[in-house]
Amino acid sequence: MSVKQVTCLNVTNLARGRRYHSPVTSLATVSIVVPTLNEATRIEPCLYRLRSDFPGCELVVVDGGSADGTAELAARQARTIRSAAGRATQMNAGAAATSSDILWFIHADCQVPPDALDLLRRALLDPGVVGGGLQLSFDQRSPGLEYLAVSSNVRARRLNWIFGDQAMFVRREVFEAVGGFPQLPLMEDLEMSRILRRRGRLVVLPTTVVVSARRLVDQGVWRMTVLMQLLKLQYLLGVDPERIRRRYEAGTRRGRRRRPAPTG
Repeated sequence: MSVKQVTCLNVTNLARGRRYHSPVTSLATVSIVVPTLNEATRIEPCLYRLRSDFPGCELVVVDGGSADGTAELAARQARTIRSAAGRATQMNAGAAATSSDILWFIHADCQVPPDALDLLRRALLDPGVVGGGLQLSFDQRSPGLEYLAVSSNVRARRLNWIFGDQAMFVRREVFEAVGGFPQLPLMEDLEMSRILRRRGRLVVLPTTVVVSARRLVDQGVWRMTVLMQLLKLQYLLGVDPERIRRRYEAGTRRGRRRRPAPTG
């Protein structure tokens, strides 16, 4: 399969106040969009699982400029396009390249259970439901990771904040009506949840996605938990999202100490 270039989202801006939506059926079509950046070690098993577990779904990978051959590996198993880097940009490009009734955004380091697709379709039989996500767990165990998973699931149910690693899904008509993911360098999933909540209900499916804990463990689970809560608070208080992105990418002191010293 070839790797194509997609740089923008072409969506229709529908009436802003609409809260009731066209019903879907139990056979509604689903497009899976996988944004990637330097995921060469994970992309092939990820796509193998998705193709095996959800064979009837359209599958598109959107690579944001990987330097490790991710796009070439992905193209062996799925339609693969390129876009500018940034999850919001990549997911919007993926949405524009698909045509199904439902959009399902899955990260390359997430393992989605096979029963999720049927539960997703059933949830969207309710015309008041605009989208949602899955319960979250991690591929490693520790008190810190258990706390983070439980608190994330409570937050999703109580506040309707669905984050990207929870395999967010949304009706295409609603996604297009709101103009896709907001063009933010970080927190695009939080802001999308807030936008969608004004259009209808978000649900957390009774099944669990398993997420890689690699960055959390590397940076220190408790340190990263505190940092992420701080960054969310800053975003809600109106701090510049670019500043928040830089702070997130800088990581914690533990993570910075683990980075190899420059040579030369």
